[in-house]
Amino acid sequence: MMTTRPRLTRLAIWNMCVGFFGIQIGFGLQNANTSRIFQTLGAEVDSLAILWIAAPLTGLLVQPAIGYFSDKTWTPLGRRRPYFLVGAILTSLALVFMPNAPVLWMAAATLWIMDAAINVTMEPFRAFVGDNLPEEQRATGYAMQSFFIGTGAVFASCLPWLLSNVLNVSSTAPEGIVPDSVRISFYVGAAAMLVAVLWTVFSTKEYSPAEMEAFETHRAAADPSPEALRPASAYMSGGLIWLAVGAIAFLGIWLLRDQAAGLAADATDWRKAIGKELYVLAGFVAGFGLLQLAVGALRRARASNGLTEILDDMFGMPETMRGLAVVQFFSWFALFAMWIYTTAAVTAVHFGSSDTTSVAYNAGADWVGVLFGVYNGVAALAAFTLPVLARRTGRKGAHAIALVFGGLGLLGIFAIRDPQLLWLPMIGVGIAWASIVSMPYAILSGAVPGRKMGVYMGVFNIFIVVPQLVAATLLGLMLNALFEGQAIWALVVGGISFFIAAAFSLRVKEVRP
Repeated sequence: MMTTRPRLTRLAIWNMCVGFFGIQIGFGLQNANTSRIFQTLGAEVDSLAILWIAAPLTGLLVQPAIGYFSDKTWTPLGRRRPYFLVGAILTSLALVFMPNAPVLWMAAATLWIMDAAINVTMEPFRAFVGDNLPEEQRATGYAMQSFFIGTGAVFASCLPWLLSNVLNVSSTAPEGIVPDSVRISFYVGAAAMLVAVLWTVFSTKEYSPAEMEAFETHRAAADPSPEALRPASAYMSGGLIWLAVGAIAFLGIWLLRDQAAGLAADATDWRKAIGKELYVLAGFVAGFGLLQLAVGALRRARASNGLTEILDDMFGMPETMRGLAVVQFFSWFALFAMWIYTTAAVTAVHFGSSDTTSVAYNAGADWVGVLFGVYNGVAALAAFTLPVLARRTGRKGAHAIALVFGGLGLLGIFAIRDPQLLWLPMIGVGIAWASIVSMPYAILSGAVPGRKMGVYMGVFNIFIVVPQLVAATLLGLMLNALFEGQAIWALVVGGISFFIAAAFSLRVKEVRP
C-alpha cells in the first residue's frame, strides 16, 4: 500500500476543481445581485448589512460541522463528494426561488438557505484538494480552484449585463419586481452550478480510509496537530468571561439606544446612529460563551462528541493557522465591505441615482456586475502566476503583495469618478481575490494533519465568517455615524483593511514541506 500521496496529472487536478466553477456561479450571482434584489424589494442602504448577515452566520455554523462529519464519512461516493452533491442541489433550488421572492423577508430567508447550501458544498472542496494532492502540488491545486472561482464568477457577474445588452432582456421592472435580466441569470446559474458539481462528483475518486490512514502514519512524526485536550476548567472560565462580556455589551447597547431614542430629530450625537445590528454582535459573543460552558460541562462528565472535538481543535490550532486567522479577518472584512456596498456606492456616486426603478440605477447595477466580472476574470488569469511568485517570495510574501494590490483597488473606486474607468481598480481587487482563495489554503494544508483536514478547513472558515459578521453589524453603523450614510466610504475602509492584512501576512509562520 502507498504511504505517500502520488502526484496527479493536470487533467485529474482539473476534474477535481471543475465543481468550483459551479459553486462560484452561485456565489457570484449572490454577491453581485443580492443587494440589488433587497433594494428592489424596499430595503434601505443602511439596512443592507444586517440583511446580509445570513452569510456569516450560516458559514459559522455549517462549515465546521460539515468539515467534522465529512472527515468521518465514507460512502460509495467517498467522504467529500456526497456533500458536494447535496449542497449543489439545494443551492440550485434557492437560486431559482430568490429572484421570485415576493417580499423582502422571504428574499432574506432564501439567502440564509442559499448560503447554508453553498457552505455545505464549498467546505469539503477545500479539504478535497488537501486529501488528494501531495504537499508539492497543493499550491497548484488551490490555484486551479482559484482559476475556476474566477471564471465562474465572471460568468455569473456578467450574466445580467449580457442578457440586457446583447439579448435585449429587460433590465428594469416596476417597483418591487426584480428585472427579467436578473431572474433569468439566476435560472441559468442554477443549471450551470448543478452540471459543474456533477462533473467533479463523477469524474474523480477519493482515497479509501485505509489509504488515508497509511498516508497519515507515514507523516505522524511530523504531525503538528495538538493532541492535548483543553481542560474543563479553561472552558468554564473562558465561557463565563465571554458570556459576561456579551451580556454587558447587550445591556450597554440597549441603554444607549434607549437614550438615543430620546434625542431630538435633528440631533447629531453619534448615539443616534446606534443600530439594532449591534445586538447580533453581542449575541454572538454571549453565544460563544454559552458554547464553551456546554463543552466544559461535557468535559467534566467525561463525554465527547463532535462539539467537543471541534472546539478542542479550534483552541489547539497550529501556530501557522493562528497567524493566518488574523490575515483572513482583515482580508474578508474588506471583501464583505465591497460585496455589500459596491452596488449602492457606484449607482449613487458614479451614476447619480439611488432610485431602484430608474434607468440610471439599473444601468449602474448592471455595470457593477461587469466590474465584478472583471476582478474575477483577472483572478482567473492571476491564479497561475501566484505559485511562480511564491517560489520567489514565499507563499506568505506573495499573499502580502496581492493584498496590497487589493487595497489599492478599493481606494481606486473612491478616487475615480468616470464609471467607464472603474475596471482599472478592479485589476488590483482581482489579484487579491486570486490569492485569498488559494494561498492561505496552500499554506494551511501543510500545517494540519490529513485525518482532520475537513474539520480544520471548517474551523479556518470561522476566521472568514467572524469578519463578515463584524462587517454586517458595524459597517451600517459606521456609515451613518461617520459618513452620513454614503456607501462609497465603506470601500475606503475595506481598502485600509486589505493593507492591514498584508502587513500581518508577512508575520505568518510557514511550514515548509
